[in-house]
Amino acid sequence: MARSALVEGAPIHDVHFVKLKNNVDARGSFTEIFKSNWGTLLQPVQFSVVHSGPNVMRGCHLHWRHDEYFCLLAGVASVGLRDERRGSPTRNVWSLYHLCASDPAAVIFPRGLVHGWYFHEQSIHLQAVSEAYDDYAHYDNHRIFWQDPALEIPWPTKEAIMTDLAINASSLKDIRNKLM
Repeated sequence: MARSALVEGAPIHDVHFVKLKNNVDARGSFTEIFKSNWGTLLQPVQFSVVHSGPNVMRGCHLHWRHDEYFCLLAGVASVGLRDERRGSPTRNVWSLYHLCASDPAAVIFPRGLVHGWYFHEQSIHLQAVSEAYDDYAHYDNHRIFWQDPALEIPWPTKEAIMTDLAINASSLKDIRNKLM
């Protein structure tokens, strides 16, 4: 069985990788996917369920106003992060997580991290944010080109299915010049 884990890069300050316990019995299974006592920064106000086909890339994005949560419910995904927070002890550090629904885990991370997800196969994930999409979408949804070498994230593919917005996203340097 494939395992969910940090597979490349290094841990980032305030990022929580939480292995989830899948309690299985004759009826099926029960898995707690979020608990406020885990000690994360996330105070979710919106949850979304997202379906993605194989070879789909979502992101990369950078938000300064909200924290996020990613939990894979079905399939296999890679989650890439890069710390852009001024004053962070892990600024410019990147991480790449491999998640498998068969080994449930969640990645919870603070604002100020570039993030994206690549889906190896048909997948479903649960995403939570600390600010509703309607409130941040037009003001704090900065897109960065997923293959920008400055990100340093070693995505497991060179080609992916994505939106035109993602294909035409800015470089990390341009976003830094605009925002910092």
